Amino acid sequence: MRVLEIAGICIFALLALLFAIFFRRRLLRVGGGTIRLQVRINTIVLGRGWSPGLGQFVGDELRFHKMFSLAIRPKRVLDRQSLTVEEKRLPAGPERLIMPGHWIVLRCRTGSTDLEIAMAETTVTGFLSWLEAGPPRDPGSLRGRPVFGPRPAES
Repeated sequence: MRVLEIAGICIFALLALLFAIFFRRRLLRVGGGTIRLQVRINTIVLGRGWSPGLGQFVGDELRFHKMFSLAIRPKRVLDRQSLTVEEKRLPAGPERLIMPGHWIVLRCRTGSTDLEIAMAETTVTGFLSWLEAGPPRDPGSLRGRPVFGPRPAES
């Protein structure tokens, strides 16, 4: 009888944990502005180190929440002001085994760090639109984003 009680408690704890994980995911999706993506956390082994999760657009930030986590805070926060896309490519090597065929890998730079994120091809279009829809930046701060409008008067 004691073994059945322990097994029942373990099963109940496992179900409670699964419920908490899926409830957290549901809460993140309720506000809208969420996408499925993967962020490369570890680059030690070529093609590995990808972490699946949800990206949540909040103002000028893309907040990355790991898929199978109980954490309320995001794992990473990407600021639109300092984020540039350096390269766009298809998954290669072992990446093809862990990502759906229609996903694209983006190599980004945020400040002085490089970062790789992967998302569906249709999501890439929306992500790039969000990235370009931000307010204009100083032309010397980051390359690739022209600033429109009148030029300042020269003295």
